[in-house]
Amino acid sequence: MTYGTTTQVASELGRLPDSITETEQAQWSQWLERVERAIAARFARAGLVLDEQVALGAPSADTVADVEVVAVARKVVNPSGDTSTTVTVDDASVTRRREGVGTASGLDLTDAEWALLLPASSSGAFSVRPFYEPDLFSPWAWL
Repeated sequence: MTYGTTTQVASELGRLPDSITETEQAQWSQWLERVERAIAARFARAGLVLDEQVALGAPSADTVADVEVVAVARKVVNPSGDTSTTVTVDDASVTRRREGVGTASGLDLTDAEWALLLPASSSGAFSVRPFYEPDLFSPWAWL
């Protein structure tokens, strides 16, 4: 069972739930499952379990559902993952580009969506500690 539902996808697309065909419902369910497997795999690579993290509220179930639903709605609107479209009439042409949208499966998440699910660690080379912690330096170590 995925966090996002086909009813939420329909709502995201501005459609009534009863206007969804059985074929669309089956397809969207499969896509929701595929997105959730990708999310769970990324969590596993980070040494985490998605369901355990959701139980802890980091991220919340609603956030996971939102990300899944938006990814599937994006796939419904642009099933082939096109990043540009060119329309030519006589001697004129217009090209529309969508940066960072086209993917191999059309279900890949954006960096902003991954940031919602797996926020970056707050520690690092340029982090600020709100308390005093002396550096572990001994001047005698060099002698």
